[in-house]
Amino acid sequence: MRGISKTFGTIRALSNVSLKVYPGEVHALMGENGAGKSTLMKILSGAYIADAGGEILIDGRPVTTSDPSAAKANGIAVIYQELALAPNLTVAQNMFLGAEPSRFGLLDASASKARAEPILKRLGIGFSPSTPVAALSLGDRQMVEIARALTTQARIIVMDEPTTSLTSRETDKLFEVIASLKAQGIAIIYISHRMEEIYRLADRVSVLRDSAYIGTLERRDLSAAKLVSMMVGRDLSSFYKKDHREPVEGRRKMLSVRDIGDGRHVHHNSFDAYAGEVLGIAGLVGSGRTELARLIFGADVKTSGTVLLDGKELHIRSPREAMDAGIAYLTEDRKGLGLFLDMSINENINIGVIGRDALGAGLLNFAAANARADTAVSNLSIRAANTRINVGALSGGNQQKTLLARLLETAPKVLILDEPTRGVDVGAKSEIYRIIDELAKSGIAIVVISSDLPEIVGIADRVLVMREGHIVGEVKAAMGAPIDQEAIMTLSTGTQAPDGREAGKQDGMTS
Repeated sequence: MRGISKTFGTIRALSNVSLKVYPGEVHALMGENGAGKSTLMKILSGAYIADAGGEILIDGRPVTTSDPSAAKANGIAVIYQELALAPNLTVAQNMFLGAEPSRFGLLDASASKARAEPILKRLGIGFSPSTPVAALSLGDRQMVEIARALTTQARIIVMDEPTTSLTSRETDKLFEVIASLKAQGIAIIYISHRMEEIYRLADRVSVLRDSAYIGTLERRDLSAAKLVSMMVGRDLSSFYKKDHREPVEGRRKMLSVRDIGDGRHVHHNSFDAYAGEVLGIAGLVGSGRTELARLIFGADVKTSGTVLLDGKELHIRSPREAMDAGIAYLTEDRKGLGLFLDMSINENINIGVIGRDALGAGLLNFAAANARADTAVSNLSIRAANTRINVGALSGGNQQKTLLARLLETAPKVLILDEPTRGVDVGAKSEIYRIIDELAKSGIAIVVISSDLPEIVGIADRVLVMREGHIVGEVKAAMGAPIDQEAIMTLSTGTQAPDGREAGKQDGMTS
């Protein structure tokens, strides 16, 4: 792709961007949300038409991708983050959807199945072409998307955040398939925000920033410092913020949880969180971290235990009661459980405190609501032309900050953040870390649940580790040294503890 530009009205989405990809390589495309990655790939796939002056060449010959059909004819396939499958149809029917084999004007199901089988075998897939897609896991559905791309003889496959909803086992399977596709000479353009995936897969990495091409790094030159600097225009030293840090000793105990459990996922856990600290909760997927947060917040019913806020025992029976008391919870599923995607930024920020704007007789003070939303957008650096834009149109990072803005309007004393940077780009992560640091400096007790070890070590003052529904230990910095990631993983997996003891289950917290 040479000299690709794209303008939407007065907005410059791409400015003279070039990209070169070779057969049999994984070429990672990175950049903040809004940098132009998706626009560039939509031009490649025929969803958008580039402005005059740019060109796309395959095997050195100029091609036209004026629509998706033309792109497919040129061997280009895109697997989007939101899978585009029909769950009520079979694997084979999905693979050939829109290009079904037919006989005498009728669909030929047996031909579809016969043509699907060698493609599935080529990918090392064990399920049958006759399997309904609805019966497959997310990881297997991802494989159906790849198989569908191969039915079109794709030579260039774009994968947009393909592991977002996959388990670690499904991710490993996907990586095996990517390695197989590479060996067959297929070029993979891989879009991801996850640094560990880039280190594992990428042969080269190209970076976009502010709609422009910044540069390309070879595998041997990859480093977090270089990538972050290219993506956000500053070095890694300012990435994690801890200006709030002070010793826990002497601080007010803001949240006290004693013997809490639900009899299924969480078993008799106790811990404290202090005003102005960032307390991390780590553990493997399924260890009970989210379930613990939901019990505290009243989203699930506890069978044991008590919750005290600022020394006062609470009797929380619902999230509304938790918010009224001063506890806010940011869910890990912002789209499914957090935001109203078809409503505006203004409405999403104000919906939790709409009662404040009641004027009586069924009337609302819209001026107050508008002012509140404008202030929140400014304070949290939410990037949008105005607050009337639907939240569904925002990037992941701006959606997350909008949800956080709504929670902050409830004036919480304790803020529980479950995977606060999931699915957001590096620049937005940095901004969210800054916000967390500022909130801690204001005296709020912050509890952060994260599967990203560098993140939780970077922002937390101390870390509680969960395994199989139990808090099995606490890890904190010692003598000026950073929090030990190995100690966290040791406790998470139940292997030998740092001092040589077996890390076993315990009902509260251990030091």
